[in-house]
Amino acid sequence: MKKWVFTSLFSLISVFLYTQSGDPVYGNGDQIIELIKTDQKIVLDGVLDEESWFTGQEANSFYQNFPTDSLTAKGGTEIYMTYDDLNLYVGVICHTRGNDFITTSLRRDYSFRASDNISLMFDTFNDRTNAFLFGINPFGVRREALISGGGRERSDFNSSWDNKWAGESKMYENYWITEMAIPFKTLRFQENGQNWRFQCYRNDTQFNEITSWIRIPRNNIIMDLAFSGEMHWDRPLQKAGKNISIIPFMISSVTRDFENVDETKANTNVSFGGDAKISITSGLNLDLTFNPDFSQVEVDEQVTNLDRFEIFFPEKRQFFLENADLFGSFGGTRVNPFFSRRIGVTTDTATGQNIQNRILYGARLSGKINEKLRVGLLNMQTAEQLKNDLPSFNYTVAAAEHRIFSRSNLAFIFVNKQAFKGEEFNGTFSDYNRAIGAEYRLASKNNYWQGKATYHQAITTDDKADKFSHMTQIVYNRRKYQLEWAHLFIGDGFTPEVGFVPQRDIFLISPEIQLNWYPKNSKVVEINAGLDSRIIYKLGKDDNEIITDFQRSERNVEVSLEFNFENSTRFEIGLDYIDLILLSDFDPTRIQNDEVFLAAGSSYAYTRLSLSYSTDARKKFYARFRPSFGNFYNGKRTEIAGSITYRYQPFGFVSLDYRYNNIQLPAPFKTANLWLIGPRVDLTFSKKLFLTGFFQYNSQLDNLNINTRLQWRFKPVSDFFLVYTDNYITDPFDQFSSRNRALVAKVSYWLNL
Repeated sequence: MKKWVFTSLFSLISVFLYTQSGDPVYGNGDQIIELIKTDQKIVLDGVLDEESWFTGQEANSFYQNFPTDSLTAKGGTEIYMTYDDLNLYVGVICHTRGNDFITTSLRRDYSFRASDNISLMFDTFNDRTNAFLFGINPFGVRREALISGGGRERSDFNSSWDNKWAGESKMYENYWITEMAIPFKTLRFQENGQNWRFQCYRNDTQFNEITSWIRIPRNNIIMDLAFSGEMHWDRPLQKAGKNISIIPFMISSVTRDFENVDETKANTNVSFGGDAKISITSGLNLDLTFNPDFSQVEVDEQVTNLDRFEIFFPEKRQFFLENADLFGSFGGTRVNPFFSRRIGVTTDTATGQNIQNRILYGARLSGKINEKLRVGLLNMQTAEQLKNDLPSFNYTVAAAEHRIFSRSNLAFIFVNKQAFKGEEFNGTFSDYNRAIGAEYRLASKNNYWQGKATYHQAITTDDKADKFSHMTQIVYNRRKYQLEWAHLFIGDGFTPEVGFVPQRDIFLISPEIQLNWYPKNSKVVEINAGLDSRIIYKLGKDDNEIITDFQRSERNVEVSLEFNFENSTRFEIGLDYIDLILLSDFDPTRIQNDEVFLAAGSSYAYTRLSLSYSTDARKKFYARFRPSFGNFYNGKRTEIAGSITYRYQPFGFVSLDYRYNNIQLPAPFKTANLWLIGPRVDLTFSKKLFLTGFFQYNSQLDNLNINTRLQWRFKPVSDFFLVYTDNYITDPFDQFSSRNRALVAKVSYWLNL
């Protein structure tokens, strides 16, 4: 098998190298915006009355991306830039046809499609792979994000990143103006450089158009970094002096676990900790953390789990976010040698539930060495877990990414989980668990080809065979169609404890095709038809007695048809066929008695029909409705899911996410009626004071979760949080009682030295 893998890698990399040739990227011309340094004070007031704004060359002549990509923008946009020793200044005039501007709320990190706004992307190392994004709307509400992976997929956009910058907007009749000041200390860039890649895109709700400075074809998403112009500075950029930030915090909490009979009263705790950000060079940063606390991080949205494998939840903790793709983008959705959420989380050996494992301290050195080389080194130390009889663990991750050709990369990673003084503990654990990996990531010059070829190896204390994984994915994307091929091998011995590998001992192949139509003079502006198939073979190298030799264990075929309308509504229909063999006893409802399950070795083939309809997100009241019907294993399943949102501009919104599943399987299964209801109230009293209430009722878990968070941003990136969390037992309702409860107050202050 390894010989086959290496032969496959060599052949495919040869193909990838061939694809580097090609025509220039569509829409990626020689547009330039020029910046002239100023000594004039810039006042952020949405007026643009300083002469310095107009000394350089502005960016204008925007193009539509929606509803069509063949026209110039109806609402013009003018971008002016200047700078001084400390800040990059951006002034923008956004023309439209009235003053009926929309915002979802006054909270930072608004939704792009549901509000008027403009976003600016700065590719400071000219690699067309990573960029900083800063956005603002007519109400002066800001957002920032990190873009990775070339911005080719929506998952490449990470809005959880937070940093210091300023911006103000002012609304006029038929236009609005914004002024922004972005400190050079917030950015990472090549010292002595004079050119950055730059792109800007805008949502205009009155003309109902999405536009960009560099024209982007509709078969690419709006943040694709292949499509960018150039910023030219009148002199080489220098590091903006000493760049050290200290972010201490203090936290006070009151908690009680009502399910622990030994805990008869609430526990109070006061603790301290903090972070530090130290700029080593203009492109390389050192982040330090001591006794970190993540109580203010937004709670995960619960799911109804009908799958046989672990569910993936994204990382939201601030310390792990900058350059997160450098460490976490290896592999794919089914196999990843490093998943940062494994750090600081452990399993309670008594209940099998995930619990927090305190992080003592950590450090991360990451960033660019030059325009081609990006490196990262992460080290975290967790506390002993006396309840589980487990020692302290150290986590070390080293990664590097080197650009080759115009936009492709070679990447390497090493992960080590090491037990400290393990001989003093009797819990079940390994003294060490390691993984190494190498990848070639393709992004062709003409943006037609993308993909990756990977090889990862686990280094563990057990004697299992096949301690490696391999994946190849290649996508050919043209205006009228997209073709994709992927295959994946995961050996039974590939067990990286700090990774995400929900399924092993498999070989998967997945061909996919999508066809695109863009009707003219029609209310339907785009039609997509897709065919996606996945076939999984069991290798038979594990201890499973159902399949002991190479054999197909699962097949899935999905057919979809999607319509996008000029008024921003969307309709989709899909048909799924699933054919599988259960390799272990399984209760898909997760509510039956222990002796009721679908038996290992049984085979099932069934079909499901799904629909999806989304209304116009610009409206005060908008919704998404997603019903599905069909067979489910040897029974039937009906699902009704979606969301409803009402916007009370500009003070916030009320929304309701809902999911109901009715599952009927033959006796002795009892009918499952699974409810997941998640109302959310989001109030923004000002741009500095926010209140969020999030309630989640999950009948599958017999749990009602209440999470409320009050945030006061009293200074830039300095906050006071008051977080209340409560969980209740809901089955049976006549024994409704609290599981656990916590009230946490936290204050953090960003101090620049």
